[in-house]
Amino acid sequence: MTEKTIVSQILTATTEKKLELPLAEASCPAGFPSPAEDYIEAQLDLNDHLIKNPAATFFVRVSGDSMQNAGIHDQDILVVDRSLEARDGKIVIAVIDGELSVKRLRIKHGKPSLQPENSNYEPITIDQQNDFRIWGVVTSVIHAV
Repeated sequence: MTEKTIVSQILTATTEKKLELPLAEASCPAGFPSPAEDYIEAQLDLNDHLIKNPAATFFVRVSGDSMQNAGIHDQDILVVDRSLEARDGKIVIAVIDGELSVKRLRIKHGKPSLQPENSNYEPITIDQQNDFRIWGVVTSVIHAV
């Protein structure tokens, strides 16, 4: 099968507004509920944890299932930092012949390929005929349960 996880939307990141939410000190068991207010330790702003370089960070909504074994599912939102160096093993947003795609970058003997994380799909071998560049490196996945 050809690759099927593509970028369907790109959104800019902003840290201008702060949204601080309570951070519980204790871990949260999946069993009997307890009053969390007794355990609030501090305030948490997700911008501080998800965005390291606001000027180079974008949110990308994905479409498809070729990265599901990496925990990236259809309609998930990826946090992408365009200032990071793309290295072997990193999940990247790549431009291949004008189309944005989400894949794991593999570099072997100096030659890049793009690896899906679903055995139903084949790796994409990059050669000199391809218009290829790395658009950014994925740093986090926002996945609704």
